[in-house]
Amino acid sequence: MLIDVSRLIWRGWSGRLPTGIDRVCLAYLARFGEGARAVIQWNGRRIVLAAIDSRRLTAVLLAGGPRFRGRLVAVLGRALAGAVAARPRRGQFYLNIGHTGLDDPGLSRWIGRHGLRAIHLVHDLIPIETPEFCRPGEAGKHVRRMTNALESASGIIVNSQATRDALCAFAERRRLPCPPMVVAWLAGHALPAATPPEPPPSSSAGNRPYFVVVGTIERRKNHILLLRLWKRLAERMGEDAPRLLLVGQRGWEAQEALAMLDRCAARDMVVELGRCGDDELARLLSGARALLMPSFAEGFGLPVIEALRTGTPVIASDLAVFHEIAGDIPTYLSPFDGAAWERAVVDFCGPSPERLRQAAAMRGYRAPDWPGHFARVERWLDTLPPASRQDQGS
Repeated sequence: MLIDVSRLIWRGWSGRLPTGIDRVCLAYLARFGEGARAVIQWNGRRIVLAAIDSRRLTAVLLAGGPRFRGRLVAVLGRALAGAVAARPRRGQFYLNIGHTGLDDPGLSRWIGRHGLRAIHLVHDLIPIETPEFCRPGEAGKHVRRMTNALESASGIIVNSQATRDALCAFAERRRLPCPPMVVAWLAGHALPAATPPEPPPSSSAGNRPYFVVVGTIERRKNHILLLRLWKRLAERMGEDAPRLLLVGQRGWEAQEALAMLDRCAARDMVVELGRCGDDELARLLSGARALLMPSFAEGFGLPVIEALRTGTPVIASDLAVFHEIAGDIPTYLSPFDGAAWERAVVDFCGPSPERLRQAAAMRGYRAPDWPGHFARVERWLDTLPPASRQDQGS
């Protein structure tokens, strides 16, 4: 098996905390990395590392940590010299879990030239379906990603039925082939289970109720709805207003939200946590009145899974994928209805019947986990046909 680690290298080098997609890439590396050969895409080339160098690189990528850059340079300095002679074997699986390089037609040609069985994990079609929430040019780039993925894949893993439906509709519109697909839900990060709640990290927070949002601060996540809501709460309730905790790094296309965070008078009611460890996140979630997810679009929604596993109620946008992965447990609202979100937040501050309903519904909730995900994926991989004779001889 070959596994593409390019995304994990450049994300780790940047020093930014792992995104949801990064965590999925790390989970696949932890599962398959020990016996796989690492593939690095660089400057239009695909470099396959030798087995021993792949294992060393896997260990560095999984460990992360403050000395990541130095250890990465040491491993790659040794590995790249020996990679010249390393070649993929025809018929090998090639896993691309993070959409890495899928917009480059050279990747498809490399897959075909070596007769590889490419398995791509598609996370979402958000830049195509809702380009207004993404960076300029991202829609066209994602069209190329999905086109190349469909044309080069021996099989595609999708994180939800919602993503599968979107990908099949895209293929039909473009008259592209639909390779075998498997829907395999992702697992939320394994947060510590039994941690006592603690107040939000604000000197004036006291025992006031608080709510948590988890995710990169970008326009698609709709932080602006909550920031406007908290401005109204601050004006109406003063120091009695609940606190809002934003767990996530600053992203893109969110200028208005970032301006409110930096300059709005209600910012004392909002605590921005750009970096938050797993222990701290678990404590904050367990003490929160609810996780808030007002997104306009999602491919999956890992924070919802993590909150429900922790026993934290969820107020979320009325999206098909949230219904798919969380059923009837969350309280669903339109991401455009600020008044409804305000009513729900105020209601959840106290002994809300709706909050109590969620608490009761969560008693039977079983979160998806990585062993279940990989069991499903590996059974499906066993059903895929071997490389064709034409590929073997190309």
